[in-house]
Amino acid sequence: MTEIRTAIMSDRSAVEAIVQAAYAVYVPRIGRKPGPMLDDYAALISDGRVHVVADGGRIRGVVVLIPEKESMLLDNVAVSPDAKGQGYGRTLIEFAERSTLDAGYGSIRLYTHEMMTENLAMYSRIGFVETHRAEEKGLRRVFMTKRLS
Repeated sequence: MTEIRTAIMSDRSAVEAIVQAAYAVYVPRIGRKPGPMLDDYAALISDGRVHVVADGGRIRGVVVLIPEKESMLLDNVAVSPDAKGQGYGRTLIEFAERSTLDAGYGSIRLYTHEMMTENLAMYSRIGFVETHRAEEKGLRRVFMTKRLS
């Protein structure tokens, strides 16, 4: 049975392992670890920002949501490489959109590295629109927003 729940501290090692495995493919492409590989998951879990999708008790993916002044930031979505193609990523994004609406926001935003072209294409397909590009923390990022109704 698939469930989405707020991560607890005992999930930290699984969360970190999924993020490291999901983003490892990008390290050679961009020449360094992407931002999500460097995040402090203990702090994010402690703050209630991390949610996990579990199937049969096994964590298959992670989403990090950060409330901001005007919109929700979809800070990270990662699925275990051995669970790709099974709908967990889509489930997490739909959860993020519902959570955004439930929190009273009309839009959700994200950013991704410009060299993560498959992510850019996927986010565009599901309704995110590029707003701008900028370099932050030495990473060339593409910022996108999706209006929700």
